[in-house]
Amino acid sequence: MGTRQSRGWVEKIFETWFAACAYLSVAVTAGIVLTLVWESWPFFQQVGLVEFLFEKEWTPLFSDAKFGIQPLLLGTLMTTLIACAVAVPLGILIAATLSEFMSSRMRQVIKPVIELLAGIPSVIFGYFALIVVTPFLQKWIPSLPGFSLLAAGLTMSFMILPLIVSLSEDALQAVPSSLREASQALGGTVWETTWKVILPSASSGIISACILGVSRAIGETMVVAIAAGQQPHWTLDPTEPAATMTAFMVQVALGDLPHGSLGYQTVFVVGLTLLLMTLAFNFLALQFRSRIRKSF
Repeated sequence: MGTRQSRGWVEKIFETWFAACAYLSVAVTAGIVLTLVWESWPFFQQVGLVEFLFEKEWTPLFSDAKFGIQPLLLGTLMTTLIACAVAVPLGILIAATLSEFMSSRMRQVIKPVIELLAGIPSVIFGYFALIVVTPFLQKWIPSLPGFSLLAAGLTMSFMILPLIVSLSEDALQAVPSSLREASQALGGTVWETTWKVILPSASSGIISACILGVSRAIGETMVVAIAAGQQPHWTLDPTEPAATMTAFMVQVALGDLPHGSLGYQTVFVVGLTLLLMTLAFNFLALQFRSRIRKSF
């Protein structure tokens, strides 16, 4: 009887601890959101929402200040799209190769090597983009400047690739082996089984991996700050330099701006915009994942 009571107390302690951790994460998130909203509110009392969303110039630190978020928003989206266009299909392909076409011994060697990329600091990736990626691209595009969205986006794809590969491979490994055996028993090749059975069955986990990879790409700071440039520029050309939202936040945080000034408040406004954009993307991606899951 005493043993059961002690087990019950231990379970209650762990339940309370886990619940406290969950509530703490919610409280921290709510605190971040409230801080951003509180610091951004004075900005929108002086700058209209229409100007903020539709103006194509962002020069908050100039004497003739302009407060259009579009250049920073476009730079962030451009680098993210470039990174995802490379990392998502390549990551899924590598994960499928590791899971379905390689032996377990080879997988145990190659997968940890790929995951080592996730441990490299982002500042190193930034200088890698500046010293290696940009000169390599300039051989093919001679007019490419020293800073460009293309170089930053390609380098970011190497950063998010290990995350997509690792989580996608785990999702593929979680598919029951009975599905593989049933497909092959019906005459399906390994490629047909992978493409028509395994990948659709693991689509929920693969989409989750892509969501995490894209979220990291959106919030990446050092690579874009070093390789993309820090001059806000409205452009759809990936070979031109431009600033992203995170790069602007780094630039302003290093300056000497008085607390409460309009230039100081732009850091929180850009941070709030970045947070809302990430939340919106995650919400849409989760809705898409739920539809995919229902279809299968």
